[in-house]
Amino acid sequence: MKHGLLAVLVVVALGWGAAAPRAWAAEPPAPASVMGAWAVDVARLPMPPQARPQKVTITFSPVGSAQVRMQVEVVDPAGQRLVADGVTPLDGTPTAVASNFEADVSATTMPRPEVLVMQLGKNGIPASTRIYVVAADGRTMEETVAYFGPNGQPVMRRNHFSRLP
Repeated sequence: MKHGLLAVLVVVALGWGAAAPRAWAAEPPAPASVMGAWAVDVARLPMPPQARPQKVTITFSPVGSAQVRMQVEVVDPAGQRLVADGVTPLDGTPTAVASNFEADVSATTMPRPEVLVMQLGKNGIPASTRIYVVAADGRTMEETVAYFGPNGQPVMRRNHFSRLP
């Protein structure tokens, strides 16, 4: 009986020892990236349904190794298509962008592949700060928008996105 128990323990130990290096050597999955096309969940926007846009998409594309292009398309409640498009360096340098419905200047940084931070301004005054964070699975993204409301008080809202194919 002792030999049988010893044989089982040896087999278990050898099996564990052979499997352990493979488990330890496994590489962690690559972090999700903000790069790609995203659609906002308009049903979750914090506004009355009749005021919600019909569609909002954002596309982040790398431009070389140190810049990002952001294209935003909004189809408003009446069906009018609004587009914003700009390229900014990822070092936080303020950069003029084609004037659009919210901004004419942007400063952008991407501290991690799944996080992008953007400060927007228009006509020399702050417009909003936007922080995009992609979920670990890479399929959803949350945007936190911080700005000052008409009463001079800070406002924060969250928008929820799904990755487009």
